[in-house]
Amino acid sequence: MSEQIRQGSLKLVNPAQIARLGALSVMRARIRTMLKFVWSISASAVLNPTLYLLSVGVGVGKLINAHTGGVDGVKYLTFLAPALLATAAIQNALDETVFPVLEGFKWNKSFYAMNSTPLSGKQIANGVLLAAMARTLFSVTVYGVIISLFGGFSSWRGWFAIPTALFAGAAFGAFIMGFAVSSKNEDSFFMILGRFIFMPLFLFSGTFYQLSSMPIFLRPIGWVSPLWHTTELGRWLTYGHHLSPLMVFVHFAYLSAMFAVGLRYTHKQFEIRLRK
Repeated sequence: MSEQIRQGSLKLVNPAQIARLGALSVMRARIRTMLKFVWSISASAVLNPTLYLLSVGVGVGKLINAHTGGVDGVKYLTFLAPALLATAAIQNALDETVFPVLEGFKWNKSFYAMNSTPLSGKQIANGVLLAAMARTLFSVTVYGVIISLFGGFSSWRGWFAIPTALFAGAAFGAFIMGFAVSSKNEDSFFMILGRFIFMPLFLFSGTFYQLSSMPIFLRPIGWVSPLWHTTELGRWLTYGHHLSPLMVFVHFAYLSAMFAVGLRYTHKQFEIRLRK
């Protein structure tokens, strides 16, 4: 009887296909969940950048342009755009990697149910990250359109800031997801992440001004920040910010290493947690 049930289940579930495409199945499930909040996600993707650009990019930018002629040889909004896109990418990636991970392991334990099927911990982790990047792509693209409407892109090259921002979101999302898996107290984790990691990186990564204008003792915060590396690449690609070939390589290498190491660590933590 049990063998007949097993044969029936194999008509509904293809283990070989799950083993090959399992991460995409997890991604689809996560996107279906996001679609329940599509209006909230869409409103956030439109209103947040619009209000921020009106206050900082246009308001403050107008004063800076009038008194100094801009920053780094371009108007302030053009200088600011790559940093804003990278920040938005990192924030969206964090929203869709940290909360779903805590939900899947602690709040509703759905990852354990997924793991009882042919899905592996690695596939679950990859699926969550892919879904996070799908939302990040949507939000950053909307942000880019709004920046363009405000005149933040000086040429078509401004759109290169979007793929570099996605690179930052993937690198930081893969890295922080492993720590979310291993966290024991989500309240402490959120406090540390928000106050001692994300906020300092946002303020001290050359977002609003060039890192070289900061005191030397604060610059190391930017040097270890994926936001600074992404912003430098974005400014180099979009309007020709000066970078030596060595520094271009360093920025790409840093983000690539962060993504690879972070994803490997996340895979390991998923497998460990699912065995408990």
